[in-house]
Amino acid sequence: MTPLIPAALLAKSDKILFVAHLALGDYTYMQNGFRAFAAAYPHLKIHLWIDEVRRTDDAAQWESLRTYSLYDWVEQSGLFAKVYRKTYSPALYQESVREAQAEHYPVVVSLAHIRPQRYAHLARDISPDGLVIGMRKRVTILRPMHYFAYRKLDALLTPYAGQDAGEHHISAVYADWFRQLTGLEIALADRYPYVHLPEEALQQARQQLAAWGFDQRQGPLVLLNPFAKSHKRGWPLERISELIKRMQQQPKWAGACFLINAMPHDLAKVNAAVAAAGLARTHAFSAVDNFFQLPAMLAQCDLIISVETSIMHLANAVHVPVVALMRKKNPEWAPFDSANSTVLTVARRNDWVDAITVEQVLQAIR
Repeated sequence: MTPLIPAALLAKSDKILFVAHLALGDYTYMQNGFRAFAAAYPHLKIHLWIDEVRRTDDAAQWESLRTYSLYDWVEQSGLFAKVYRKTYSPALYQESVREAQAEHYPVVVSLAHIRPQRYAHLARDISPDGLVIGMRKRVTILRPMHYFAYRKLDALLTPYAGQDAGEHHISAVYADWFRQLTGLEIALADRYPYVHLPEEALQQARQQLAAWGFDQRQGPLVLLNPFAKSHKRGWPLERISELIKRMQQQPKWAGACFLINAMPHDLAKVNAAVAAAGLARTHAFSAVDNFFQLPAMLAQCDLIISVETSIMHLANAVHVPVVALMRKKNPEWAPFDSANSTVLTVARRNDWVDAITVEQVLQAIR
């Protein structure tokens, strides 16, 4: 396969811009592509445009979007010379476009696979004269204008261009994108999720556990995460309470301590549920200050039980066994480390995660 970015262009360029709509789960695996790219082309400055798909003119939402924890991780990585992160309001979005245009990028690559026509427009607006690469979807008679958007692209990035048959883990898909772009081959071992934990975050996690009295525990530490952005991927909080009670009745877990992960705005609800259920040795936890609080606390655990969200991937990154509760619709997003992961999947394709029972989880951890 001929690389989409000519080697001569890469050799004479001093920078490149990648455009992506990233979530924590995406970056968990995509960072390996950026890391391999940075190692292969050390003379290139990598710039990253993180597009906020929740962009809004509602000023009340800006603060939470501005402080999205993903930015902590991306900027700490050391991979990017510049990160465009102010795309959460229409005015700041336009300001960021003008800032990017002033860079005169020789190459802009859109890694956006959702609404790719929008990002074809954006990439060409940023770089009128550069090489612009992006994805496309089939143009239907209902959306003929998408055809004109895709004409702005100089080359097409295929969602998956591998030759092997069967379903592909998302890490393989992302590795394939970088192979298409430059010919980079990212070995399987180099696709493993990772996160570098600052010592300060680790100390904070240990101090929090000590404040709860969990540092002197006589059993394992278990973190349970029932929350996801989509209700289809969430698990009822009542089942978490039932699961904890039933685990505490078993000899293996009788002395265990439990953390229930929650978003900051759900902390009061979780604390109320813990109190109402009379759960012993159980506390709500939330990463309220920065991203690294979450993986630092995960690293202290002996077991993580999570619905289909970034926590199950971060569990792999900190090498803690995980039980993942998943739907059938996106098997490519299963945890990468199969040896350290147990995946519980719903029975039918249209089932939500709440179709998984407490008994099924108990059987998985036995």
